[in-house]
Amino acid sequence: MRRLALLAAAAVGATPLVMVVAAHAATTTAITIDGTQGGRTFDGIGAISGGGGNSRLLADYPEPQRSQILDYLFKPGYGAALQILKVEIGGDTNSTDGAEPSHMHTATDLGCNRGYEWWLMAQAKARNPAIKLAALSWGAPGWVGGPTHTFWTTDTINYLIKWLDCAASHHLTIDYIGGWNERSHDKTWYENFHAALAAHYPKVKLVGDDAHNWIVADDMAADPTFAKAVDIVGTHYPCGKGDDTGTTCTNNANANASGKQLWASEGGSVDFNTGAGAVARSINRGYLDSHLTAYLNWPVVAAITPNLLWATMGLALAREPWSGAYSVGQNAWVTAHTTQFTAPGWKYIDSASGYLGGNRANGSYVTLKSPNRKDFSTIVETTAATAGTTLNFTVTGGLSTGTVHVWSTKLGTTNPNDVFQHTTDITPKNGAFSLTATPGRVYSLTTTTGQGKGTAKGARSAALALPYSDNFDGYAAGHEARYLADMDGAFEAVTCGARRSGMCIRQMANQLAVVWRKGSRDPSALLGDVGWTNYTLSCDVLLEHAGYVELQSRVGTQTKTPSNVNAYFFRVSDTGAWSIIKSSTAGTSGTLSTLASGTTKALGTNKWHTLALSVHGSTITASVDGTVVRTLTNGSYSAGQVGIATSQTINAQFDNLSVKPN
Repeated sequence: MRRLALLAAAAVGATPLVMVVAAHAATTTAITIDGTQGGRTFDGIGAISGGGGNSRLLADYPEPQRSQILDYLFKPGYGAALQILKVEIGGDTNSTDGAEPSHMHTATDLGCNRGYEWWLMAQAKARNPAIKLAALSWGAPGWVGGPTHTFWTTDTINYLIKWLDCAASHHLTIDYIGGWNERSHDKTWYENFHAALAAHYPKVKLVGDDAHNWIVADDMAADPTFAKAVDIVGTHYPCGKGDDTGTTCTNNANANASGKQLWASEGGSVDFNTGAGAVARSINRGYLDSHLTAYLNWPVVAAITPNLLWATMGLALAREPWSGAYSVGQNAWVTAHTTQFTAPGWKYIDSASGYLGGNRANGSYVTLKSPNRKDFSTIVETTAATAGTTLNFTVTGGLSTGTVHVWSTKLGTTNPNDVFQHTTDITPKNGAFSLTATPGRVYSLTTTTGQGKGTAKGARSAALALPYSDNFDGYAAGHEARYLADMDGAFEAVTCGARRSGMCIRQMANQLAVVWRKGSRDPSALLGDVGWTNYTLSCDVLLEHAGYVELQSRVGTQTKTPSNVNAYFFRVSDTGAWSIIKSSTAGTSGTLSTLASGTTKALGTNKWHTLALSVHGSTITASVDGTVVRTLTNGSYSAGQVGIATSQTINAQFDNLSVKPN
């Protein structure tokens, strides 16, 4: 231990975190980093945009904050420095905390500029040209499903090839694509899709099957034809889900024997700060236990409002585009402990990877070497340890014996100076050096340089001020309106109907989708601040078909689907039938309670009308074309967002949305 203290005292750099701990409390681990030894090829650490509209509000951020957030996510040597970005192929249907628009609402429709994923992929590529791009469907428009309303059809294959065509039109090269998120696999479909990729996009690798198990590997072992159709074996949450997970990861003999790269093609689902330990463990132990060479965190960013179910999951929190406030979480920095010190194409050194002291309770370490077999990086996590561990390193086999740079993050700290800090430099003597790793930390030891930590900060948090209005005339066709987040269906800008000039927002989905998130719910979109209390929401509406349109106020907590939401609804149909409804999260699919109902003059179709829903204290007032249809009292909800909705499969238009304080 005295030798370690002398090494620490001689280190060059900031105040070192190399510490001597009581001899009776510490364990010792000898690690030989031998450049002649190897392991599997590292594919990268990434994150997922989608599976719930989780990036929706990021695109609406003002500059410079928007670019700052993007830098923290993608820029090398600055923040999380993601090496893979996986995006949702929008399907006009809810996929967790929202919906993303499809590039083909119908079989004869194609719109390659819808949604924000094209923009996000381009921004990622602009910051890191080497980043790999992946894609996956959660749901799809109903037309691809055929008579059985399933994803596994030829129409879906053609639909996905069209999506790749759209990507090419944006000059984006997609590296990986999957099937149907967490819905197992159809072997014949995978074989046919693989053949279609070979014919049209031969460099795109097919991931199978993005489910919560290794069944795909078992089926591959039993069916060589199917095995040839799967390029990457991807499983979800092999190390568990939640802030305290990642202790042990699952293994599968058929996966290991397949000869394929194995991925945690979705992991995480943890708070952007408190989940950092689980992320760090999953990255290291995923390789040690399961031979996983990639880890994709869900999601990339929490750019959704706080009333939604997974509102703090991701690498950063960005839910106030109106103020420019954001926060980068510790998840980003424990990710950086791998991404800033490695690159896809590096190789693990299995003989220099393992558990500290041979006990997973002490923590874990993995070592990777560069393709030229000169540089190396060792990532150590002691996230659940209760005592320190002395690591005695020996470097051999042609690897650099020069200066080793040590970076460290203390988990759970509120002091930014304890997060992703270059803590010390160590000069090995005859290839040997030591470090004592203390509990609750992540370390990176490396011979590389170029790492860094961004210094940009978000603006001060503030509420979205009232009054708020949008006439939608400033949007290009196919684009989404500012701050308006689809919960289900697809709301996008179109030329207004019924001879009205300018642009309107139209609900585009005209049939039931092939859904990932099961359950029946209406197309809806939310906007605004969850702290709004007393206000009048008004909007011009036009029904294109028989059905109803809906205004929503005081929209609060939403759980599994948009039908599970606390809110007040004002529905009016083409016949003039109206109702004021209290929606609640009670029950499996939510509960609707009619507070009042009646009939007013018929709205008809292809005619513009103005609806209004006012809330003030416990008083609720609804009106049509300026005439009050009912005022009532209900004190169930005191604050929340606004929303617009339609009945299922109904195309309707909205214009001149206004929210005025009462």
